[in-house]
Amino acid sequence: MAIPEILKGRLSIPVVASPLFIISCPELVIAQCKAGVVGSFPSLNARPVEVLDEWLTQINAELDAYNLANPDKPAAPFAVNQIVHNSNDRLMQDVELCVKHKVPIVITSLGARPEVFDAIHSYGGIVLHDVINNRFAKKAIEKGADGLICVAAGAGGHAGTLSPMPFIQEVREWFDGPVLLSGAISTGDAVLAAQAMGADMAYIGSAFIATKEANADEAYKQSLVDYAASDIVYTNLFTGVHGNYLRPSIEAAGLDPDNLPESDPSKMNFGSGGSSKAKAWRDIWGCGQGINAIKSIDTAGELVERLKREYAAARERLLAS
Repeated sequence: MAIPEILKGRLSIPVVASPLFIISCPELVIAQCKAGVVGSFPSLNARPVEVLDEWLTQINAELDAYNLANPDKPAAPFAVNQIVHNSNDRLMQDVELCVKHKVPIVITSLGARPEVFDAIHSYGGIVLHDVINNRFAKKAIEKGADGLICVAAGAGGHAGTLSPMPFIQEVREWFDGPVLLSGAISTGDAVLAAQAMGADMAYIGSAFIATKEANADEAYKQSLVDYAASDIVYTNLFTGVHGNYLRPSIEAAGLDPDNLPESDPSKMNFGSGGSSKAKAWRDIWGCGQGINAIKSIDTAGELVERLKREYAAARERLLAS
């Protein structure tokens, strides 16, 4: 297993909680880390940029205090997601703040830039880059990423179309470093299945939307309890990048989920939706196909405990077979 050194002995289960646009906030990240999974948030959630400085100060302070009080069971490290795309005009400001606060893990998306990787490596941080196919995976490693997040079909929000099995197999033919698998993972069984396929860790997002610490509308959280995989729509209309969204939220915006137009990828954005009254992520709710496993709205700690129980039970079943 290629678990990064920074994570060894710090995880209660091999899981990284994915950064959720708008939804991930310091309270959620801190709860995730204390529960023993990597908590993360997109830097663009902290607006304006000065708020990012405040969030990083808060997260570091609370986790340092927790680790001091729990030396035998330290919190997992946290991660910050950087959108490496020319539409993000504050990228390098945010990267500079990551350097200032020595953010342990940076997750890069929508572009691989060596200068970003070099900045994070300057203080010993690591970079995990998310990709939707093997070609992008090779480019990311060539440019200096430390590990890969393979975003397979069924993942929440921006997602690829490849089945996880061939995707991981293709990447493992040439890369023996850290690999995470994303795509409809919301149970401990699925975490173990990801490892069986060749991934080192699972990357879980949608299940954390339905937690008490998440900065999401209560109706959004409840919808993840109420709906299932058949209620997910894959489209690029809302941001210019293909992703998975909850059908009822699209209908509530006055749109027909079965007849959505294609968006121009060159006009990628992270705020506007398909109508003047609907905005991506705020009104059009992203989530993955694994939501049927979400049965209640719990704390992040309770969710991680469920994952741990399911993971242990799945291991026992395999050993007994």
